[in-house]
Amino acid sequence: MSAAPHVLVLSVPGLRPEDLPRMPALAALGASGSIAPLAPGFPAVTCPVQATLTTGVGPVGHGIVANGLWDRSRRHLEMWISPDSVHRSPRIWDRLAEARPGFRTAAWFLLQSKHATADLVCLPAPRHNADGTETMWCHTNPADLYASLREALGDFPLHRFWGPLAGIDSTRWIVDSFLRAAAGAPPHLAVVYLPHLDYAAQRSGPDSPPALAACAELDAEIARLVEGFAALVDPTPPTVLVAGEYRIRPVSRAVCPNRILREAALLAVVATPQGELIDFERSAAWCLADHQIGHVYLQLGLPREKRDALVGRIGELFSGRPGIGRVITGRGLVEAGLSATPVPALASRCGDVVLESSLDAWLAYPWWSDDARAPSFARSIDIHRKPGYDPLELFVDRSSPPPPGLPFAIPLDTRLLAGSHGAVDPAAPHETILVCSQPGVVGAEPLAATDLATVVLKLFGAG
Repeated sequence: MSAAPHVLVLSVPGLRPEDLPRMPALAALGASGSIAPLAPGFPAVTCPVQATLTTGVGPVGHGIVANGLWDRSRRHLEMWISPDSVHRSPRIWDRLAEARPGFRTAAWFLLQSKHATADLVCLPAPRHNADGTETMWCHTNPADLYASLREALGDFPLHRFWGPLAGIDSTRWIVDSFLRAAAGAPPHLAVVYLPHLDYAAQRSGPDSPPALAACAELDAEIARLVEGFAALVDPTPPTVLVAGEYRIRPVSRAVCPNRILREAALLAVVATPQGELIDFERSAAWCLADHQIGHVYLQLGLPREKRDALVGRIGELFSGRPGIGRVITGRGLVEAGLSATPVPALASRCGDVVLESSLDAWLAYPWWSDDARAPSFARSIDIHRKPGYDPLELFVDRSSPPPPGLPFAIPLDTRLLAGSHGAVDPAAPHETILVCSQPGVVGAEPLAATDLATVVLKLFGAG
């Protein structure tokens, strides 16, 4: 009887085909197997792409349309902290467990994987203490796994995972911790997130010297991970699949949809001691700005005629505006794979209007016109309270005093950002690559992110 297969899937943001010459270990994997162009789908941002890669269906199927989830009925926004249960389609480890009971699986550092059913799970989950302090911790399965990882490796370096100091240390810890957790009983399927290429490409541009140097740094960790995992499953070599999540492109300008909506008297704010905040109750519309994608949500309960008029007005506000590439409404939402119906249902997470920036621009979340009225969290690393993604958290504002109790201030100057992603170039949708170490698994023909789950399950005879 042949040995059970072992498959290692690496999810890598920012991976481009032209990076391979700087990544000899990754290129060698492809030389022994194959390299195929890969389309991440739309929108090409972290949580939707990871959901697509691990479910085999697009956003309308798995329900993840952005890096945040807006609950229309509760008027509640949740950024970055969602559990695995938010996915509306089973993930690849669920499907493998059903098809091959007893096969072990791992979901390592994937976003939105808290409480996933995989046998090995790890992702950051800092503990918030009653006195306002925070203790670094990771959610793991088994529950006591992080304690042992912490004892052996020290705490996960969260400040190196995101923020001005983000760098290779976080990816190195991910590799170390996975190999240690897998040593006792190596999983047959492991999906591991390696974030390193995300940072320098956004800070200084995807073709900048720091971004190109990051390719070599990540390549060394990929080599170490692949060699370490192969040693654990020896003598049966694992099949390694390295999937790019998206391509980061140079950007030179930002659009602030919430400021535009406010100027049109559609977004309302409330003044607080902490600065101006969006008044979700009174706002006719507001935008969750997410890299190069913006989900504009309308006030609930509008009669159909008024709702359609508001959608039309918002379309007029943004259509043809510099930095906006596409305004998606109605049937366009269905065609883009974001909504099952032209008018998103109450349970739908898709915006009533979706904005896609031009390829050289990105969408920023601010709604204030005077920086003195910015909310206090704007100048801090606060990924949960900001109603959108803030890449300026990768920088330090050395010209401004830090907020009370914090070591530094985050800048508000949107001109600082040099790279972004999310929009899809219709002329070149296969913007990243899938590298496979084993010949005959995939060819050189273009693939979509939805294909990965099928490729993996077929390796287990479960496709």
